[in-house]
Amino acid sequence: MVQKKVPMRQCLGCREMFPKRELIRVVRSPEGELSLDFKGKAPGRGAYLCGKPECLKKARKSRAVERALGVPVPDGVYDALEAQMEAQANGK
Repeated sequence: MVQKKVPMRQCLGCREMFPKRELIRVVRSPEGELSLDFKGKAPGRGAYLCGKPECLKKARKSRAVERALGVPVPDGVYDALEAQMEAQANGK
């Protein structure tokens, strides 16, 4: 049986590679709107973060998400990411 290749993506905070399914995707839609994409299927440019709160803090401080997506990221998106990470840490 042929094993499927697992797509890998880099976390913007810790710069480590993870399987795509384990990461949270921040997506910029073709219209320029930012949102969180948990299925990994939304159209647009994506940037990935692993579920660790310290990675989010690092990415926020270094403006890595802004650079990856090419648009300014409002605080609301960071707040939503933080809430998602807390929910994931507490067992979804």
